[in-house]
Amino acid sequence: MHEDFMKGKVTIIGCPKLDAVDYSEKLIEIIRNNDIKSVTVVRMEVPCCGGLQRAAENALLNSGKFIPWQVVTISRDGRILD
Repeated sequence: MHEDFMKGKVTIIGCPKLDAVDYSEKLIEIIRNNDIKSVTVVRMEVPCCGGLQRAAENALLNSGKFIPWQVVTISRDGRILD
């Protein structure tokens, strides 16, 4: 996973189930105030990780920038699903 998704990139990690915050506002500010070339959301297949994906999508839509992005879903046993 490190070689595919993290090496040479800035990585932000969060868990909407365990963290009592809305990531959207923080992500909007990060996107607005930095020269980000693309965003990849790597999430697990579990439903609670959908909150992280929605926060990233919301931030991208509300940042005022057009940035290429993708979502990669990882299975519970570590396989890439899409």
